[in-house]
Amino acid sequence: MSKLNRRQFIQSSALTTAGMSFFGAGTLFAKTAGKPIVRKPHIILIMTDQHRGDTLGCMGNKVIKTPHIDSIAADGVCFVNGFSSTPSCTPARTGLLTGLAPWNHGMLGYGVVARKYKFEMPQMLRDLGYYTFGIGKMHWYPQKALHGFHGTLVDESGRVEQEGFVSDYHDWFKLQAPGENPDKTGIGWNDHRAGVFQLDEKLHPTAWTGQTAVQFIQNYQQENPLFLKISFARPHSPYDPPQRYLDLYKNAEIPEPAIGHWAEPFGGYPETPDAAFGNFGKAHAVNSRRHYYANVSFIDDQVGEIIQALKKKGMYDNAVICFTSDHGDMLGDHHHWRKTYAYQGSASIPFLLKWPRTMETQVKRGSRLNHPVELRDFLPTFLDAAGSEAPADMDGKSLLNLIRDKKADWRKFIDLEHATTYQKENYWCALTDGKIKYIWFFYTGKEQLFDLAADPNELSDLSGNAKYQEPLEAWRAEMVTHLSERGESFVKDGKLVQREKTMVLSPNYPKETRGEKEFLKSWQLDVAY
Repeated sequence: MSKLNRRQFIQSSALTTAGMSFFGAGTLFAKTAGKPIVRKPHIILIMTDQHRGDTLGCMGNKVIKTPHIDSIAADGVCFVNGFSSTPSCTPARTGLLTGLAPWNHGMLGYGVVARKYKFEMPQMLRDLGYYTFGIGKMHWYPQKALHGFHGTLVDESGRVEQEGFVSDYHDWFKLQAPGENPDKTGIGWNDHRAGVFQLDEKLHPTAWTGQTAVQFIQNYQQENPLFLKISFARPHSPYDPPQRYLDLYKNAEIPEPAIGHWAEPFGGYPETPDAAFGNFGKAHAVNSRRHYYANVSFIDDQVGEIIQALKKKGMYDNAVICFTSDHGDMLGDHHHWRKTYAYQGSASIPFLLKWPRTMETQVKRGSRLNHPVELRDFLPTFLDAAGSEAPADMDGKSLLNLIRDKKADWRKFIDLEHATTYQKENYWCALTDGKIKYIWFFYTGKEQLFDLAADPNELSDLSGNAKYQEPLEAWRAEMVTHLSERGESFVKDGKLVQREKTMVLSPNYPKETRGEKEFLKSWQLDVAY
């Protein structure tokens, strides 16, 4: 088990800010020369890419096989209403990095993660005495940016966003399989086709990420507590599991896509491999889902080895372990594919938290909690666990408050949004408490209302139902309040305003990155419609 030396102990800002949150986080104590040495908990953040919230056993999915990920929930809690506020890769990861809401970190849609933010998870934990390291997909720019990590080993899913960049996974792959192609399956990064990985499974990026993390844990000898971020590039497409994982689902009854009564207009799009919309038939969607499930199970086995490595190292009991994703994957629901949508397949994500063995709580391990939580909540949770407090202007809230106190104050709902992507009309903002979801479309002025408690698959849009006009008006009023800080181009005279242009970056986006004009131009053109 790691510990702080005397000098690090004295330097740690936690000594002056500890208070009740420090002791409540389950800090361990040892005695040296009669003096206590504080052992802050290790913090292990495990995340996946494009992972639907409903594809875990602990979330009630009876088909998928995820025993190791489920064990995190069994030894902690499962938040059943976990969301990604801006459900595409870079804005979601920015919310995770900063603990801020989209308007405040500045990314309202897909774009470039800024070079520097006022709050950055690795740097803030490093300042509290942690050794910080990242393994896997970061999706930052530049692609080897650190944001406070002591180091990173990255897999950027084959993406090259700056001249000369080669990911650590690809360099490793060249050593292991000279002349081979890690993308031999031939399926694109946003394709909804599926296929079996064409090489030895040990060469798959999922295996590389998991085994690199295991080796790192085995070799960890620092006295500092560890913050380790492990970020898998799957189950994001390509849906390319090794054959033995696909065989797990050979005879499984994979759920068919949910098709809402409102979704018919999205079925008639061209049948291109990376289409964002379209009806390609149930058999196609089920086949993609079968491969997707297999990729999740592949990740699950790697998570099991990571957990076992932590236990063998003596780090598991004094660790905060979280499991989440940046956003989901529609997988054909409502004839939608990929992400950037307000619907559950896109915006709902896994959200698991395990806390140190010594932490005193009111919530039993293995509980399922219904509070609306979001990626912004992980940074304040980690600061709390480290004995510090989140800054007053950080939007996220510590999840540990909900574990320590069943009656802890919490937000009533969470905000979701995304700037225009794939088609002009796909520009929206939403609010949900996990029971009801209200969606406002900026360009068209259309609304949708879903009763998630009665209709979790969002089959029926209730915005035109006379019985639901009262809740519709109440949620519309909440949206007016939510958007009012943005000025009259969003709310005027107490009413929501239809917009003529999409806003990808808010005025709060860090100015330092605005100098990347050519790069900003390129991605804005790519994702405009």
